Amino acid sequence: MTDILLAVGHFPSKTYQSDISQAFECSELSREIRQTEQEIGHSRTIMVGDFNMNPFEDGIVSANGFNAVMTQGIAERKFRTVQNRKYPFFYNPMWGLFGDALPGRPPGTYYYAGSEHRSFFWNIFDQVLIRPDLMNSFRNEELKILGSDGNDSFMMSYGIPDSRAVSDHLPILFRLRL
Repeated sequence: MTDILLAVGHFPSKTYQSDISQAFECSELSREIRQTEQEIGHSRTIMVGDFNMNPFEDGIVSANGFNAVMTQGIAERKFRTVQNRKYPFFYNPMWGLFGDALPGRPPGTYYYAGSEHRSFFWNIFDQVLIRPDLMNSFRNEELKILGSDGNDSFMMSYGIPDSRAVSDHLPILFRLRL
């Protein structure tokens, strides 16, 4: 049996916190995770939850945030050094689920059509981040954004999450082979 550290979070909505406040919260939680990893003596860590941030936002990608990268090749380097400080990587496989390239799958986990000049429409706020020590236990093809439970759809007829029936966020499904 393999011990892992599972961190689960739900970050405040963009409605109530600025991008910079969200990034600072990521920095604090990341520091706590690194400290816990030192205390327990391993970094077989998974961070999963509703980040209310996309994979490309500062709190997720910054070195003192989650330092989560889009490729396993970069994550395999284990860490990067910034200002003479080492920051361990997380691998963020959610990048590969953006858009409609995967037929029959939702293009994100959260849909918002804002009336501002810049709108992403589809976002991936719900994510799983994996330390390099667990990447061999993870398979990208088993990571999914769920549009239904197999019986009932989580989507409205026009293809966005049905917040009245389920939630305004779509769930993600992943598996680790430990």
